[in-house]
Amino acid sequence: MTDKYQADPIIDAFLDDLWSTKGLSDNTLASYRTDLRHFERFVLSQGMHLTEVEQLTIRDYLAYRVEHKFAKTSTARLLSSLRRFYGYLIVKQTIEIDPTSLIESPKLARQLPDALSESQIDALLDEPNVEDAIECRDKAMLELLYATGLRVTELVSLTLEQVSLRQGLVRIVGKGGKERLVPLGELAVTEIEQYLLAARAELLSNKQSDVLFPSKRGQMMTRQTFWHRIKLYAIRAGINCHLSPHTLRHAFATHLLNHGADLRVVQLLLGHSDLSTTQIYTHVAKARLQQLHSEHHPRG
Repeated sequence: MTDKYQADPIIDAFLDDLWSTKGLSDNTLASYRTDLRHFERFVLSQGMHLTEVEQLTIRDYLAYRVEHKFAKTSTARLLSSLRRFYGYLIVKQTIEIDPTSLIESPKLARQLPDALSESQIDALLDEPNVEDAIECRDKAMLELLYATGLRVTELVSLTLEQVSLRQGLVRIVGKGGKERLVPLGELAVTEIEQYLLAARAELLSNKQSDVLFPSKRGQMMTRQTFWHRIKLYAIRAGINCHLSPHTLRHAFATHLLNHGADLRVVQLLLGHSDLSTTQIYTHVAKARLQQLHSEHHPRG
């Protein structure tokens, strides 16, 4: 391997195929690219080409990752990337045998997302000062996020035409280009109306944009920027538990289930294609209900 390493064009061809046929997001495609480039560097160090890889090569790479203490989650994601890549090469008849077919993924502990309590959510959403244009925007974003369970990427990329305040709906184009309509709720509608009247024009400074929640430079906000805003309000609200960019999405799903929502309805609202992805929230909801029972039942 040398510093002049350039990824094999076959990787770019695979990623182009994923983009055109599956409509995957830029972030997902970037993850595939990273995984495949790391694997290709290892393959090259063994004096091989990606199309010459055998099952033993992959097992050697997995052993290398264990030795260098890579996380099981990242290794599981890598294997998913390799399976899709070599499946693509099979379809294109570039190779005849899929070297990943007999490789098992590492056993992963079931990860339960952290969810804020309803009182913590109230404290977080009450923290922004709506007299300030940026915080007025943030207040509307937080209310919308908790009301709809959107992914942060979906939130920051919202345009004016995707939101109907009259109907109380937001139209989302999610992963794989799938479209869904999600109710906004009265509080979110009120905060968005207030933001549009009082703050958006100030943020845009006479610039033209169809982005619903622009940055102070009048451009689409990055998800990293909004994540930093969430952490700021959490600190101010005295919330010390672990947060993630999907904290409000997790809370949205968990609190709906805690209040009796049907799992399939939550699946549709979150935009999950597979019900099993949504089912993880039932464990969180059950744990919360058990905690409430033990705290408040006379024989708990």
